[in-house]
Amino acid sequence: MKNSEAWFVIINPISGNGIIKKKKQSILNELNNLNYSQKVNFTQHSKHEIGLVKEGIEQGFRKFISIGGDGTLHHVVNGIMIHGIEYLSEIKVGIIPLGTGNDWAKNYSIPNKISECINILNNGNTTKQDIGKLTHNNSTYFFNNLAGLGFDGLVVKHVLGFSKFGKFAYLLASLKSLILFKKPTITYNWDNKTVTTKSYIVAIGICNYCGGGMKLTHAPNPQDGLFDITVVKDISKLGFIWNIRKMFNGKLHKHPRVDTFKTNRLSVSTSGVISPLIQVDGELIGEGNVEVEIFSKAVCFIIP
Repeated sequence: MKNSEAWFVIINPISGNGIIKKKKQSILNELNNLNYSQKVNFTQHSKHEIGLVKEGIEQGFRKFISIGGDGTLHHVVNGIMIHGIEYLSEIKVGIIPLGTGNDWAKNYSIPNKISECINILNNGNTTKQDIGKLTHNNSTYFFNNLAGLGFDGLVVKHVLGFSKFGKFAYLLASLKSLILFKKPTITYNWDNKTVTTKSYIVAIGICNYCGGGMKLTHAPNPQDGLFDITVVKDISKLGFIWNIRKMFNGKLHKHPRVDTFKTNRLSVSTSGVISPLIQVDGELIGEGNVEVEIFSKAVCFIIP
């Protein structure tokens, strides 16, 4: 069956702290305004998006819509990179951002009003974006926004506990994480260079925003084939708190104990009893060592 012009829609009904459940009928009504037919699918369990993408590709679909938050899009992208690698030149991905943070959508100024998103999808303007590949404990994860080790991993660990507070969830999780965080000793390698230091954050960025609007990297470009890396090194907890505003205004790179650079490959290893938590597009995946590499302009996204 050939469905290359039809839309394969993946909706995460628990995204956005109940927003999608409340807007379910409105979403379904608006989807009828798409310029081609659609097949609507609701996720039923964690990472179900990956399996749904596989089904869609096998059924001939090449146009996907992710309705949910950053996590929903993350799993859709993983489904494409795992199951659709031979069809990347044909596949397009659109989004209706109805999650808590919607950080990836901010990078492209995609609105959260459903009707406006439908217009964007119908217009069909696209860009090919870089995708990151992270390897940890012999497992592979793809990411379209940002991966990180350290403080932001701890924030992700705690954010679900504050989900009922909506857009303030990341702020509250950050405050709790500040109290509990202990700096690990890490060694990071890139382009034949090696640094060992205690560290608060290693941010591996493709796009601008993470954690509900934080800007941890200096000058990411999602089409340049390079990660934008920020390493917040061994500063005091008081110094970190004093500079936390710079995590939101994009000036973190100006601190003398912050290292920034661009690369297409990076490895991070840890030593000592403290091991940093790892997050990928806001999903906590474990702790310890990682290797990352970039796939230049791998996935075609529909944008304004």
